[in-house]
Amino acid sequence: MNIHEYQAKELFEKFGVPSPNGKVAGSAAEAQAVAEEIGGGNYVVKAQVHAGGRGKGTFKNGFQGGVHLDSDPVKIGEIAGQMIGETLVTKQTGEEGKLVRKVMVAESVDIVHEYYLSILMDRATSRPVIVASVEGGMDIEEVAENRPEKILKQFIHPLAGLQGYEVRKLIKGLGLSKDAGKQFAKLLTNLYKLFIESDCAMVEINPLVETTDDRILALDAKFGFDDNALYRHPDIMAYRDKDEEDPREVAAGEYDLNYIGLDGNIACLVNGAGLAMATMDIIKHAGGDPANFLDVGGGATKEQVAAAFKIITGDPNVEAILINIFGGIMDCNVIAEGVVAASKEVGLNIPLVVRLEGNNVEAGKKTLQESGLNLITGDDILDAAKKVVAATQAA
Repeated sequence: MNIHEYQAKELFEKFGVPSPNGKVAGSAAEAQAVAEEIGGGNYVVKAQVHAGGRGKGTFKNGFQGGVHLDSDPVKIGEIAGQMIGETLVTKQTGEEGKLVRKVMVAESVDIVHEYYLSILMDRATSRPVIVASVEGGMDIEEVAENRPEKILKQFIHPLAGLQGYEVRKLIKGLGLSKDAGKQFAKLLTNLYKLFIESDCAMVEINPLVETTDDRILALDAKFGFDDNALYRHPDIMAYRDKDEEDPREVAAGEYDLNYIGLDGNIACLVNGAGLAMATMDIIKHAGGDPANFLDVGGGATKEQVAAAFKIITGDPNVEAILINIFGGIMDCNVIAEGVVAASKEVGLNIPLVVRLEGNNVEAGKKTLQESGLNLITGDDILDAAKKVVAATQAA
């Protein structure tokens, strides 16, 4: 799960991670009021969407940029009015863009230097790792590729936690002065506490800034959370913005289905994550492109299968469907009944290729044969993949 920047700011305040004064606004009038409340100096107004590259983005109404600076609260309100209710297109949103429903208004600070700072889980070592760089405010991937010597990494023992000497190594590597180093040490300690206690998968501050008035502040932040641990954090769950998520994935979550939308045209309905991955691979091997990852699990009900089928047929890019079921725990007939029910409800009019094996497979095949559906059977996974690819090419 991801959260908005203004929500990240609320978490920072809770854990004592310093950031510029600011609040969220849902209208031009609210944005102006926030600026007036902050008072004095310059202000920054930022579109709140789950995507990077906002500053260089373009709104479909022609307004340029999702991040703007101004010293006049009235002007801040006018800028917010150009953003709220409009669609912002960035390099991360794709051409469809993201609808901006809120903006964040914050004090603008004068920056001496920008740094990069993040904490994430390193899968290779199963440890948290702190990544820092003196080159903040830009894509860390570009820095890592072109100037890898500018990237600092500090692995943290999960039981020992963040140690003082590890913080000092990072301070030295970033070249921070004595006072800035003390502020950084406190910020990093609190940030690590936030990371651990909130079950984060990633927290990224880009940029972390040193200001002309000698403050170290988190200027922009991105969070990712371990979805499997969110049940422990109802306060963080309350931050979830379903409007920012793929509606297909939201619908799948309501039925406890494991679904990820992709860009292909062949939908997959499979039981088991490993088999689902293998099915996607073999579709590619046969010359096709999978439209989704969909694992209905080992004990799916008829209702879950029907819901899964409706989700994949609701994707306008889908030109054919491959159902690949191996019934170990799963009853093949349950799958068949769910598919038949959903097909009749949605009025299926695209090719359907089915491969069933395992528990109660004969009953499942009989249900499909007697359904009256126009389907194609696959003898094995490769045969099914070739047939579904051929069906899309024939169409």
